[in-house]
Order: sequence, then C-alpha cells, then structure tokens
Amino acid sequence: PPGTLCRTKPTDLVFIIDSSRSVRPHEFDKIKVFVSRVIEALDVGPNATRVGVVNYASAVRSEFSLQSHQSKAALLQAVRRIQPLSTGTMTGLAIQFAISRAFSAAEGGRGSAPNFKKVAIVVTDGRPQDGVQDVSARARAAGIEIFAIGVGRVDMGTLRQMASEPLDEHVDYVESYSVIEKLTHKFQEAFCVVSDLCATGDHDCEQVCVSTPGAYRCACRDGFSLNSDGRTCSACNGGLGSALDLVFLIDGSKSVRPENFELVKKFINQIVDSLEVSDQQAQVGLVQYSSSVRQEFPLGQFKSKKDIKAAVKKMSYMEKGTMTGQALKYLVDSSFSAINGARPGVPKVGIVFTDGRSQDYISDAAKKAKDAGFRMFAVGVGNAVEDELREIASEPVAEHYFYTADFRTISKIGKKLQMKICVEEDPCECKSIVKFQTKVEELISSLQQ
Repeated sequence: PPGTLCRTKPTDLVFIIDSSRSVRPHEFDKIKVFVSRVIEALDVGPNATRVGVVNYASAVRSEFSLQSHQSKAALLQAVRRIQPLSTGTMTGLAIQFAISRAFSAAEGGRGSAPNFKKVAIVVTDGRPQDGVQDVSARARAAGIEIFAIGVGRVDMGTLRQMASEPLDEHVDYVESYSVIEKLTHKFQEAFCVVSDLCATGDHDCEQVCVSTPGAYRCACRDGFSLNSDGRTCSACNGGLGSALDLVFLIDGSKSVRPENFELVKKFINQIVDSLEVSDQQAQVGLVQYSSSVRQEFPLGQFKSKKDIKAAVKKMSYMEKGTMTGQALKYLVDSSFSAINGARPGVPKVGIVFTDGRSQDYISDAAKKAKDAGFRMFAVGVGNAVEDELREIASEPVAEHYFYTADFRTISKIGKKLQMKICVEEDPCECKSIVKFQTKVEELISSLQQ
C-alpha cells in the first residue's frame, strides 16, 4: 500500500553467507529467510538495486551475480534454491572473491557510477581459517561498505576487522540463527534513503502529510476528519467542540510539593487546549482539595480557553492533607449542580488527580458519581494507590485510570486523556482520530509479529 515502504538508493548488494559445516541445514534455512526478507524491502531492478549472493565454506561459490536476476520474484526464487557447502570457513577468501568478481563490471557491478552504492553483508558463525583484516581493508578502500553479522560462537574481533566504520552501525550479533530475522528491520532502514516521503511529494494525502522513518501517514487540518480511505478529509461538526461539562478535581496535599504542583497546572491546561470553550460547547470547572475542599472556579465562569488557563496559573497551592473522599462528595453534590453552572442534558466528565492514599473513605462517593452518569477519569502519580484509582474510574476501568511514577511524565497522560474525553453524541473529529490510531496500532502489531 502507498506510504508503507521507502525508496531505496540504487545499490549493488552482495550477500556473503557462511555455509561451513558448523551451520546446520535448518540454520542455513534461517539465513535464506533473512536474505529474502531484506530483498523484499528493496526496489529491485536493472536501474535500481541489484543483488548477488556469494556462498562460502572452504571454497567460494557464486550462487548468482548482480546481473543474474532483474526482478524481486526471480531473486527470491533463486535464494530458495541455495544449498549449503558444509566444509571449512574461508571468510577472507570469500571477501577477496567479492572484490575481484562479485562487484566487477563483468558480473553486473556499477562501481564506476558515483550514484551507486556497493554494499556487502557478511553472515558467519565461526572463526575464519584465513585472514580477514587486510582483505577487508582492501574491500573498504575499493568503496565497498561492509556489514558483519555474527551468530553464536563467532569471534567478535573478526567481525570488527571486517566491518566498515562506524562499527556500532556495521557490526551485529545474534545468539542463534533462529533470531537472525530480528535484524531484518535494521537493514530495511539502512537501505532507505527517502525517509521523508512528504518532502518529496511521494504521497497522496489530500490535506496534511506526516512523515515517519521510511513511511508516511495522512492527517487533516483542524475542523476536518480523516476518511476511512486514510487519505481524504471531510468537514467535521462536533467532536471536541461538542457540549461538555468538565470538572478537574486536583490534589493539593503537601506531598505533591510546589514544583510538581506547577506541573499539574500545565497538565490541566494541556487538556483545556484540546477543548472548544463556549456557552454552547465545553465548560470547565476546577476544584482543589487537601484537608478541605476549595472550588477554584465553577463551570461556565470563564468563557474562553485563555481565561481558564490564566485562572489555572494563578491557583495557589493548599499544601495540607489528602481527603479524596470528601472531594468526590463535593464533586457529586456541588460541582455538577445547576447553581454551579452545570447544564441539564450535557455530558458530565470528572478528572480526579491524586499523588497519594486518601485519608478518608472514598467508596460511597466514587460509586455515587458513576451512578449519577458522570464519566470519571482517575490520574495517579507517585504514591497514588492504584486500587483507589480503579475504584474512582468509570467502566471500562482500564480506559479510565492512569498511573505514572514521575510527575514529569504526566504530559503523556494528558495526550491520552485528550483522546478519551471526546463526547460520544457527535464525535466526528475525535472518533476519526481514535479510529486512525487504532488502525496504526494494529498495523504496527502485525509488523512486529
């Protein structure tokens, strides 16, 4: 599909694979799978990337040259036919063969053209029976970039003698052939040169293109949602701009500490930034609690994001106990009442933030909030008790409670909450974001498998 593979720079690529007697037949099959996976990600063709394979043990055998196969399908078929030699380990001899034959013009090499890279990937599982240092230096001097992959009991010093600089990018080790496939992604990225497909115009997004390494995704401007084709956008009404009464219930106990309380304020304003604030759309209220409960401002007092954020910044820190149960009771009895600005028929959302165990009983008030139809989110930091967070959170609990050990990471929770406080009655923009995120997560999961 468009956007899932990057373009690869035209390359002359030669695999130099060890099939000495220490490599068992089923292990050699794993090498062939690895080679095939790398080939699958390349742009193969006579004017694009060409691939050759050199098989070695005590002797060296060219399985196919750079000019033998012009299509990906033909290459993959040829790789499947390769058989192990099952003798010694003459790695130096194999590298010399690559210099003199595999990369030569007679074999399809394009070394004289400045736009073509020459790359060798050496796969070995043992100590060579000949020298590799000098011949590898000659190969690198001839412009061949060498990647060295070692398996099992391989001699790591030998790998470093073969590989190009920087060594940490060109030397890889896996404990067995059964996991060599995990290196596939590294080499797919190594050959990818068009990583910013948006900048090159190689995309079909209607409005916004967002680059990722070797791929891209489409997005839409504010006020539009991404259609199911993943490319086009539709004008959107509602979403985060729908009617919503949102109240923050913030822990101001002394354990929070002043510097962290400032981070909490930023967390609140991060959520406020995602809302459309007005009489007809989102209203925000704020309550701080410690040993007592204090309403900082009720729903509807401020009519713009700017005013709400200014009021949040001015909020002073109470710095006493942690009476979470008392605060929840206030939320139920007062915060969402008409006298404090709540609107009948408008969805009610409560976000409870705490950093420690409550000093009073929370169960009754937590249950009452959910029974009243309020959608409750619980956010815990540091010494917060996860059982209490789950008790506060609405069903499904896993989607309504969050915990982090460090105040500095609460902005990540803020981003997740921005997604989840969407109003279900008219969730055009927000629903499309969630749908797209779910699709991307499924794709990533399948790729990892």
